[in-house]
Amino acid sequence: MPGELAIVLMVALILLAVAAVVLAVRTRRVVSTPTERAVHAALHTASLAARALRRGLDTESAETAAPFLRGLTGTDGLALYDTEAELLARDPADGAVWGDDVPAECQDAARQAISGERRVLTHTRTSTVVAQPLLAEAGDMLGVLVVVTTRSPAPGMLGAVGEVARYAASQVELAELDASRARLDRAEVLALRAQISPHFIYNALNTIASFVRTDPDRARELILEFADFTRYSFRAAGQYTTLAEELRNIDRYLTLERARFGTALKVTLQVAPEVLNVVVPFLALQPLVENAVRHGFAGRGSGSIELIARDEGSDCVITVEDDGVGMDPDALRAGPSDALSDGAPVTEGDSAHVGLTNVDHRLRAAFGNDYGLVVETALGAGTKVVMRVPKFRSGVWASGGVFGVGKS
Repeated sequence: MPGELAIVLMVALILLAVAAVVLAVRTRRVVSTPTERAVHAALHTASLAARALRRGLDTESAETAAPFLRGLTGTDGLALYDTEAELLARDPADGAVWGDDVPAECQDAARQAISGERRVLTHTRTSTVVAQPLLAEAGDMLGVLVVVTTRSPAPGMLGAVGEVARYAASQVELAELDASRARLDRAEVLALRAQISPHFIYNALNTIASFVRTDPDRARELILEFADFTRYSFRAAGQYTTLAEELRNIDRYLTLERARFGTALKVTLQVAPEVLNVVVPFLALQPLVENAVRHGFAGRGSGSIELIARDEGSDCVITVEDDGVGMDPDALRAGPSDALSDGAPVTEGDSAHVGLTNVDHRLRAAFGNDYGLVVETALGAGTKVVMRVPKFRSGVWASGGVFGVGKS
């Protein structure tokens, strides 16, 4: 019986091996058809062109993308021009395809295509020039793609040139959107920095000054805390940081406020260790905590603040709650008053609205509309602000202590 069992097992293994070989051969045969190879090659070429164009359309990106775009059009030569019909790059860089008159013909066609319509010049000696505008979805001119071919421009070729131009334009437009988003992020961080209360800075310096004679060691410690707080808040690093870094700066802020208010300010912190490395927008917590201190002490002289960061599966939930005077929910929903747009002084209420709105917008821009701030408040009932962020998010990354947004 053991011998027979061994024979049966051997036969089974042989059959499995044969089946695997047959399957492998069939698989190789299926994925290696000429059509699929052509599709794979085209997709790969398109991805290489996109990688360059996602940096924007300039001389460097055009030189990198031109060979791949020419491969997609199947033409003899290709050139990219900017919105002023100035040559950025061409492929091949030189050769018989360009001849003596062709470069001038290409630039002439590019100038005509800036109007927004395709131009086909067939009066060159040996070639046909096709100029296709690169248009954004809204119709804005991004540049011009010009091809040179020694063949008659059949409808199929013209269609291919048009599709390649639309693809290139979409990648350039995405690059401009990325740049706009980065500029908006920087502007929002600058706005948040401006929201750091001048009263806090003034009061912190006054508090430090009060300790200089009575407790010099305490004054020195507070000076160092204040220096670290301002260094972090006005740093030139990326738009993102870790929750641990944010909490460290919040601790500096609260240290300065506790030195000013003494035991009248009660602070409770509960932070789950597993969420300390969660990536959050830079200065996302500062407006929440500063608002809690302001509203917690407004007209009272004492108050308590509770900050909790907990792990909720795939998300991290951060709660900042005070037992202060609260805010009018209707006014909060309405947003800052018109004073912000007409140059009038910003009130405490407007300042709170601006800070909360700013943080909410940045959270939604980074993580999607499923994330943001939830504010629970009423006059005389305190304020509770809940921030939900994903523990991990593709595209939001941290590297070498500098945080930013990448492409997933």
